Amino acid sequence: MRCARPLLLALLLGAGLFSPASAWGQDPRGPPAEQRSRGFRLDQNYPNPVNPETWIPFILEESLFEDGNPGIVTIRIVNVLRQLVAIPVAEDHPEGARVPVLELPYGTPGRKTAYWDGKDTAGRRVPSGVYYCQLVVNGQSLFRKMIVVTPRRRPSIVPWWTGTRDRSR
Repeated sequence: MRCARPLLLALLLGAGLFSPASAWGQDPRGPPAEQRSRGFRLDQNYPNPVNPETWIPFILEESLFEDGNPGIVTIRIVNVLRQLVAIPVAEDHPEGARVPVLELPYGTPGRKTAYWDGKDTAGRRVPSGVYYCQLVVNGQSLFRKMIVVTPRRRPSIVPWWTGTRDRSR
């Protein structure tokens, strides 16, 4: 058990080697220049590390709506292999609350928020590790690294002479 924490740390650091190219070198103090020129930004989720839920802020700038068309937004949570893990839901959208952010039209600029409960598409809690939030707006995408820390269950102490577990804890 003592080597579990250093092993987890080593796995998390090693997983960074598989980072999407756009996630490398992100400055936590502000968005990179490439995000400012696209008309949208993906801010860092909070809390990060995720345990067990998180909010994902993103900004749609006025320049995105200059042509009069809505911005089509998709947010995906992917693993280090870029496999789909989950689709967060919109917190405040004209179509209603808790709408999956999957090709969802946004007609107005401003700060928007998505919510992820830390579960995969099958409704199971995701294991601890490195994940990425991918924001796709009108076919262009940005990534942000997220770390999920799943709470550990403490084993109950079982007296050897009883042969049963104490389930009252």
